[in-house]
Amino acid sequence: MLISIQAVIIPQSAGIVKNNPGGCAWVIIKPMAMRGSKLLKIILPLAAGVLLFIWLAETPPGLLGKMDAISYAVCHRIDARSFHLGERQLPLCARCSGMYLGALIGLFYQLPLAPRAGLPTRKVSLVLLAFLVAFGVDGVNSYIQLIPNAPSLYEPTNPLRLLTGSMLGIGLMAVLLPTFRQVVWTAPDPAAGLHSWKQIGGLIGLAGLVDLIVLWENPILIYPLAILSSLTVPLILSMVYCMLLIMAFKRENQAQGWQDLWLWMVAGGGLALLQIALVDWIRLALTGSWNGFLVG
Repeated sequence: MLISIQAVIIPQSAGIVKNNPGGCAWVIIKPMAMRGSKLLKIILPLAAGVLLFIWLAETPPGLLGKMDAISYAVCHRIDARSFHLGERQLPLCARCSGMYLGALIGLFYQLPLAPRAGLPTRKVSLVLLAFLVAFGVDGVNSYIQLIPNAPSLYEPTNPLRLLTGSMLGIGLMAVLLPTFRQVVWTAPDPAAGLHSWKQIGGLIGLAGLVDLIVLWENPILIYPLAILSSLTVPLILSMVYCMLLIMAFKRENQAQGWQDLWLWMVAGGGLALLQIALVDWIRLALTGSWNGFLVG
């Protein structure tokens, strides 16, 4: 970042003055800009590290305890609507587990398509829209079950919550990743990343396979999936905050590689962690428990 100010008292021979086309002299203070940039590279990671340390110290112990704390910020965590690792409830409910696993599948499926930054084609978008409708219908129907004596369309189940959540997660990442690429990279390819029935079929197949593994509830397999689904929460929030910061500071399309983007991602990750910590604190203050909401 270059900081320029108008001046006429510093001679051009000093090597730091340039004339613009209108003849005005401008001072390019490179040392100050460099110091500011270096300072941010120290302060931002340090601040994020301090926040992470405090959050780790104040949340439940153990790896799954930390995943519980992440999920606590975005999910109701109702026990009856969650899958279990033995007798232990997974960090995310069935629907959220599906949604974040679906998003993670969508992310890794689309990464080899870089640098394509176009949104899905119309035919793929129609399928993703159907996923959204299915998620909404099942979500509303499931919510109605919380109201005593309220009529519902059908009996909601955790497998159905998992499936519709996975489909929505695929759709979420199908939009988020191309949008991220459009905002951050210098010359994003406008071609659509998802454009064929084969691709959407592959995504559905992968999500279905992962859903079957979750439904099996084999401890060896479901444990890493519980960790991955929970960690996808701050990943998505970090991507969103990174884009918002870049747009707020008008730095769109300036990153040529991850070396140009890491500081923005650190800042986005810090804001994501701050959001999680604040929601954790508010919910804990209101409920007095790290457990999910009690129903019934």
